[in-house]
Amino acid sequence: MAQKKDTRRILWVDDEIDSFKPHILFLEKRGYEVKGSMSGDEAIELVGKENFDLVLLDEMMPGKDGLTTLEEIKEINPHLPVVMVTKSEEESLMDDAIGQKIDDYLVKPINPSQILIVIKRLLDSRKIISGSSMKRYITEINKFNDKLDGRIEPEDWYEAARILSSWDLELDANADVGLAQTLDGTRKEWNIEFTKYIEKNYVSWLRSDDRPLLSPDITSRYVVPELKKKNKVLFIVVDCMRLDQWMLIEPLLAEYYNINREYYYSILPTATPFSRNALFAGMFPDEIHRVYPDTYAVKDEGSLNRFESRFFADNLSRQGVRPAGSKYVKIFNNTEGEEIAKRISDYYENQLVTFVFNFLDILAHGRSSNVILKEIAGTESAFRSLMKSWFVHSPLFTILKSFAKKDFTIVITSDHGSVFCNRGTIAHGKRATSTNLRYKYGDNLNSDPKDSILIKKPEQWRLPSMTLATTYIIAKEDFYFVYPNNYNEMVRHFQKSFQHGGISLEEMVVPLAVLTPR
Repeated sequence: MAQKKDTRRILWVDDEIDSFKPHILFLEKRGYEVKGSMSGDEAIELVGKENFDLVLLDEMMPGKDGLTTLEEIKEINPHLPVVMVTKSEEESLMDDAIGQKIDDYLVKPINPSQILIVIKRLLDSRKIISGSSMKRYITEINKFNDKLDGRIEPEDWYEAARILSSWDLELDANADVGLAQTLDGTRKEWNIEFTKYIEKNYVSWLRSDDRPLLSPDITSRYVVPELKKKNKVLFIVVDCMRLDQWMLIEPLLAEYYNINREYYYSILPTATPFSRNALFAGMFPDEIHRVYPDTYAVKDEGSLNRFESRFFADNLSRQGVRPAGSKYVKIFNNTEGEEIAKRISDYYENQLVTFVFNFLDILAHGRSSNVILKEIAGTESAFRSLMKSWFVHSPLFTILKSFAKKDFTIVITSDHGSVFCNRGTIAHGKRATSTNLRYKYGDNLNSDPKDSILIKKPEQWRLPSMTLATTYIIAKEDFYFVYPNNYNEMVRHFQKSFQHGGISLEEMVVPLAVLTPR
């Protein structure tokens, strides 16, 4: 009978292989082809001549023992999974075997079910995970879709963002093209519904005490109470950090901290000059503009966050908090961060330490104009991987590990996220209009209402009016604004770029974590 193309081949090496005939029959009935070998030398010869998917290797054999055979098998095929079968549970033996990169081990006596479980885990886990993933996916997505058919609360969208991020990370680890396409479709559908929800509810939130947490509420909820209790606080804001990115690095910090993850909504526009100023000032942008009239100026967009340390100090003072020592540092690149990390002990005596890390925002924007970065991080999955790589080697991680040994409560969050933009939509405005791609403000702006929101009365949205004719346009879903006179050039340049300022789950649902040292 011809061998099936997808039959998995197993080499079982044991000087008493005949005693395992029942085990071999058990595996063959389940579709595996098993070839027996009675010595290490014969096994090494077979691995050099034939293709196997897995080796079951006895540790104690006459002649060439299991560890020596393992070493030579790995020289021939370093990626061939090997399961060591041993009579001994001696720790030193296991250390030697693991040091030579065995993939698993079994202790005699063994039964067929034990062997099958190990084989399935090593050879068929991807297929098993893929099958169970689709079932779990359908269950989870349908559960949230049922909520969409009824009354949905603001906190339900936190769950939607968590579901999408969780599946993004699962598919990063276990690629499944079909499921990834399905997830992309779900993301688009949910963002359409989320945009409708925000259009309907956002303005009423702005003047309601019964609202979800928004950017101006964060310091009074998480930082001020700790300071009033005389606790030390490390407050970290990572500019432009998305929920999926936080969930990717959260396990790295779990070794050092107990982590309580929460969420809040970034105000609109989901951009640094508005959301981060609001975060530190504890005010909405219209209040900030009224109290600090020089804050917003269209001609000086690049410096719209130059006052945030003052905003924060004034905010704390209004709430009756004067920390016993306070440091505020904005870090733009790793070189600056490394200098801070080298002298981090200088900060331990302060009751409040605040770090703002701008690297992720710079990376997201730099990707649009850097060909190499765009190639390296061409997809959302690749960008997550790049972000994790940065974090592992970053001064931010170094600083967090150092504070884990100190008596500080750490509050870490972002000011907004970003969305992977795929569709350009035309914006009409005068030369003085702001340059952002997901939101714009200026005199008498206009855009397609299907793709964006036009705000003719900024005061209703708690936004500042720089002139009597100031209007705002805010992009929905994954749209970005382009001008009609250079439409094709802008589409080519910004297609599949990370942008922020608009309305999407990825931009508005912001992770916030409270970390306490273990």
